[in-house]
Amino acid sequence: MSLNALLSGGVLNTILSILLAILILLAMITVHEFGHYVAGRALGFKINEFSIGFGPALFKRTNKKNGRLFAVRAFPLGGYCAFEGEDDDTQSEGAFNRQHPLKRIIVLIAGATFNYLIALLIIIISTFAFGQMAYRVNSVEVTEAYPAAYSLQEGDVIVDIGGEDIYLSADLVSALNGRAQGDVVEVGVMRGGQRTAVQVMLRADCDFENSADVSLAFHALGVGTYENDSGSYYDLSTVNCKFSFWESLGRSFMYSFKIAGSIFTVLGELLTGNLGLSAVGGPVTTIRLTSQIASQSVQSFLEIAAYIGVNLAVFNLLPIPALDGSKVVFCLIEWIFKKPVPRKIEAVIHVIGFVLILGFAVLVDVLQFI
Repeated sequence: MSLNALLSGGVLNTILSILLAILILLAMITVHEFGHYVAGRALGFKINEFSIGFGPALFKRTNKKNGRLFAVRAFPLGGYCAFEGEDDDTQSEGAFNRQHPLKRIIVLIAGATFNYLIALLIIIISTFAFGQMAYRVNSVEVTEAYPAAYSLQEGDVIVDIGGEDIYLSADLVSALNGRAQGDVVEVGVMRGGQRTAVQVMLRADCDFENSADVSLAFHALGVGTYENDSGSYYDLSTVNCKFSFWESLGRSFMYSFKIAGSIFTVLGELLTGNLGLSAVGGPVTTIRLTSQIASQSVQSFLEIAAYIGVNLAVFNLLPIPALDGSKVVFCLIEWIFKKPVPRKIEAVIHVIGFVLILGFAVLVDVLQFI
């Protein structure tokens, strides 16, 4: 294949998109480990190594004063901050497990805290630079039963429904859930550059199966549809909606909270069976979707980076073996009962947890291709 064919076929663009996705993931993991590093150094923990990536070292340097190793390794999907005595009962000065449980908890949650803070900063930058993404209505279903007086208009940008601000598609589901066909709801929109409230009569019952049932929400709002061989689509587009300084700042914080909350919603729906495993993805799916979104525009790059940052923060604090949240639980047990769980037992629990997480990640990726 010639270089021209390579470029015209989009192969190079695909490669660059994947590299962008890997860059985002590597940056967020590095930020996470750097949080552990900063907190550990501040509290007097001995750190043996701070590494970006896994595998053979491409670059490494040892601090002659304290013996700490800094390394950049070959495989960019990860990294770690290695503390002295983190996985055993090493009694040397500064060893991780010799420190007070509260100090260890601070170090453990510092990674997620750094992820959230950098994600929040990215959201604030994106919001002030571009505005927040919102749904713009391109066409509306107007009938005798549902007249224009109780309908959205072409060009309306949906800001809130029933007083609930809309940040994510799942917010549409949450705001309309339980309402019946014929109910009139107040929808806040940007129309002609002005914010106004519109009375909208719902076209369908809003009995949603899960937070991903967005198509029914749009149908209930009367947004125009068109069909092709793949099914029905709702005639909307996303636009940037700008707000005042303080409202933009407040909405940035709320947007980060909404992303975090959506993670718990999805986990709850997975556990109850309301959402299938095919709705989530593992590392391969994450890289694929991230590469698609990140390559669209600067704003999309910032949005997906922030989304991944918040996801990493929340997921790592879940009390699942092998994750920081589980390690926090073990520290709390030691703090309360004045005696740690035997390190070997804790280590086995974390290994089992890691294997299960890895297996789950592979499973949900495989389901994407079935």
